[in-house]
Amino acid sequence: MASEGIILGMGNPLLDISAIVDSEFLKKYSLTLNNAILAHDKHKPIYEELVEKYNVEYIAGGSTQNSIKVAQWMLQVPGATSFMGGIGNDKFGEEMKKSSKLAGVNVHYHEDKATPTGTCAVCIVGGERSLVANLAAANCYKSEHLKKPENWALVEKAKYIYIAGFFLTVSPDSILLVAEHAAANKKLFSMNLSAPFICELFRERLEKALPYTDFVFGNETEAKTFSKVQGWETENVEEIALKISQWPKVSGTHKRITVITQGADPVCVAEDGKVKKFPVELLPKEKLVDTNGAGDAFVGGFLSQLIQEKPIEECVRGGCYAANVIIQRSGCTYPEKPDFH
Repeated sequence: MASEGIILGMGNPLLDISAIVDSEFLKKYSLTLNNAILAHDKHKPIYEELVEKYNVEYIAGGSTQNSIKVAQWMLQVPGATSFMGGIGNDKFGEEMKKSSKLAGVNVHYHEDKATPTGTCAVCIVGGERSLVANLAAANCYKSEHLKKPENWALVEKAKYIYIAGFFLTVSPDSILLVAEHAAANKKLFSMNLSAPFICELFRERLEKALPYTDFVFGNETEAKTFSKVQGWETENVEEIALKISQWPKVSGTHKRITVITQGADPVCVAEDGKVKKFPVELLPKEKLVDTNGAGDAFVGGFLSQLIQEKPIEECVRGGCYAANVIIQRSGCTYPEKPDFH
């Protein structure tokens, strides 16, 4: 059951600056919907422009932190989850701490004195989102912080560890430290493909971490990109999920299970050389507010059932439930209590 600190997440905490924009705005910054990128020089003015010209909301986010907060919300057990990542010593950092404490997550942030807290521009058009992340202080996270006794204690306490692929851009050595610990101590280690650019530009780092994974999450676009990078010459999501599940493994304690979401299409789960598909409860278009955080929420809901040792179909149902709640609200937010039975 959900004991204190059973789930640990590590990743890039970012303050989402979220606004409804138009397609001209996307074109101006060469953005596409349902994609996530790191900010380049041409994207630097985007944050100011959003704040000045649009009605923005500030929401504590970042992919892994979103998943951990959703798992915490689904579990309703104070302190069942912990999280580590880097923030700045500033107003946005304070906002982040306040938000995480309210959510009941035990956060151990590394606070960088010289760099501001990372932000993510969430540009919404017709309920679909495009993300531009400026990592800033999140990019300053180092494994030295992880190795401090009070922080490593969180690793030792956790039985389930989850890290989104985005963290590969920041601290691959931190990922390998916890991955090796998980393998040596028969814990469950999960990762997410996170974005096409992770599969393409950080291929080597991803391939180093993959052998340690017991669960790999992703969506259909990421899966297809992964397949292309590997030269598998298939766009069949079921086939790709199967191939990822059969990737060589460091530890034989747990088998690897691949979980690929496909928006409104069924969730693909590959394990034991077979693929199962689970239908998604469809949401009427008029109820869709914002898809930002849907994939993160799915993972959070999934993990909340996994740690209770529920069967895979229940984990998927928990994931779909959480994603469904989140897309009917702005940002990765949720009502006070879940209504999941």
